Amino acid sequence: METNMLKQFKAYCNAHKGSINQFAIPDLWQTFNYQSKTAKPLADGQIVCDPYDFFYELIDKVYLSDASKVVSLSRQKGLNAKGDWLKSSVLYSSLIRTSSAWDHDRSGDLEISNLSGLKETGTFVKMLAVLPYLKEMGVNALYLLPIMQFSKAHKKGDMGSPYSVQNFFKLDEALKDPLTGSDFSIEDEFRLLVEAAHTLDMRVIIDIIPRTNAIDSDFLRDHPEWFYWIKKESLKTYGPPSYEGIPSTSIPKEEYMQKVYEDKKTLSHIKQFDFDPKTKDPKLFDTLKDTDNLLEAIENHYGLTVAPAFSDHINDPQPPWSDITFFRLYFDHPKIAKPYIKNDTPPYILFDSIKSNLYPGQKPNEALWKTLADTIPYFQRTFGIDGARIDMGHALPKPLLDRIIKNARDIDPDFGFIAEELNNDNALDAQEKGYNMIIGNGFFAQPRVFDGHSRYFYYHAKDVALPLFAAPETHDTPRIASREGGITLSKTLTVLNMFMPNGVPFINGGLEFYEKQPMNLGLDSSKEDLKRLEKHDPYYGKLALFDKYQLHYTNPLRYQLKAILKTILPIKNTLQDVFYDNDKIYQYESDNPFFIGFTYIKEKQIYMIFGNLNPYYDEQSDIDISAYQKAASNDETRGELLFSTHEAPRPFTQFIDQQTIDIHLSKGEVKIVKL
Repeated sequence: METNMLKQFKAYCNAHKGSINQFAIPDLWQTFNYQSKTAKPLADGQIVCDPYDFFYELIDKVYLSDASKVVSLSRQKGLNAKGDWLKSSVLYSSLIRTSSAWDHDRSGDLEISNLSGLKETGTFVKMLAVLPYLKEMGVNALYLLPIMQFSKAHKKGDMGSPYSVQNFFKLDEALKDPLTGSDFSIEDEFRLLVEAAHTLDMRVIIDIIPRTNAIDSDFLRDHPEWFYWIKKESLKTYGPPSYEGIPSTSIPKEEYMQKVYEDKKTLSHIKQFDFDPKTKDPKLFDTLKDTDNLLEAIENHYGLTVAPAFSDHINDPQPPWSDITFFRLYFDHPKIAKPYIKNDTPPYILFDSIKSNLYPGQKPNEALWKTLADTIPYFQRTFGIDGARIDMGHALPKPLLDRIIKNARDIDPDFGFIAEELNNDNALDAQEKGYNMIIGNGFFAQPRVFDGHSRYFYYHAKDVALPLFAAPETHDTPRIASREGGITLSKTLTVLNMFMPNGVPFINGGLEFYEKQPMNLGLDSSKEDLKRLEKHDPYYGKLALFDKYQLHYTNPLRYQLKAILKTILPIKNTLQDVFYDNDKIYQYESDNPFFIGFTYIKEKQIYMIFGNLNPYYDEQSDIDISAYQKAASNDETRGELLFSTHEAPRPFTQFIDQQTIDIHLSKGEVKIVKL
């Protein structure tokens, strides 16, 4: 399939120049020497311009290319390495409605439709302005948080959660941009974004959620039997039972599940469930299925509602997730439950039915499996995406996961997969399932420099079976700039992550200009994290995953990390092929808990990366380099300082003798030295 959305959009912009001339954008979005009579820089880090003129010039100077096929970048290049490109990626995580949000009329509020009729929350079109500055930082893979149509039922915050997906095959209409009027569909605009990314040699990865769906899923209309149902009257007290004698947040091991089923609370929990409305009364369901609010009609006529999802860990203190439910992947009950329940027991949600990877049934819901396994192929055929992260993939039965991965790689043998696996010990299992990388535990370890976790993480990551995120934060965690060590530690870790053995640098949108407010309180968080901004800030107390939110693009330090990452990119690219070769990686032995570093040997050259994880004090360490010299057949005793976060490159002459180097690092400093 051929398309040229960029040329079409450029022509459209040219035809509409002059219709709007008061459109404010952050100056970070201006990467191409934009000069126009319609543009005016402001003192606060913004530019006011004609949006059509801006996007016309952006496409002309940055993007314009020949027509491209709606296929992945790997298929365009004829690559076939089963997603191996992920390990040489720099990933940027984007919630589009936040990443490209801006108060364009400077009214002080993010409006869905401002005085000019324009949308101030983010859109696919406005992301075209964000990609070039990401490219300058070395980003070559755009990782998108869910972009599918999601539910507003039981919504959290102003906007609702994008993880409450309502339909896998429809895009979130909120990401459609009024700038294009009716000339471009939302599908056209996402195709435009993917095409733009590919012209920058940047891949596009989406987040899919095959284990859950919205409480009011579109699938209810034709397939109510794909879901779990409870009596509506039970909703007020509904939740996972808790059990004595089982540790908090325990994986549902077999010995625990026996205790669970022997407990009377489990029977009480199961009694809340009932059969789906179509099974109970198919004629009545037929009369209701075309009702606008089908779930409400079912609640009124049947006294039933969809059962909310909850954690798959026993004694997890989290309340039920009121906006989503689990798919019913099997039509029979888990084998472990059969001695404890009757054959005619309605389908129910419990820890074993959630984790069907551990407790599969014998009667797969084949129609549902087929739908889930065709989700990624739909995005491949329609938009040409390059990879996917599978949310809760660890809870899917292996035959279904195998089908999802196979279907995608039948279309694109080089399609990349990221596992939502936070335990590094499970990386080998993820590798065997076909994943290319895992998330890992860096978001937990890296910020903890004062108790040694960060240093341990860096030194053991190279032994993990798959590459993992080199990142101090994700969209579910506190921001690293808000942790102890603040901006200094944030800068140190971001630079070190570009060189971490077996690591894939991961930039959570906003980290690059020290965003402090988290997007969610999902992991390693507390309610105190809601207060990271000044009280007068319009986004104080807001969470981007649920609320209208504008990133702080005009932070006075907004260019600092961007400039640093741009500077070190050539060094990173030089070393990229040895980041995964343990024979060419050496790590320092040092008694200093704040001193960290690794050495790479490439073609007899010795590259040493040193970091001081102490954000408050200078640190020093003596390093024996004789082993590196021997391995590289390099007896050079003088080095070149390629980079420092604190000083300009210069000859490096701090050698004590031919075998020992005396390293002094300022607080939070990173140095790169070549022998």
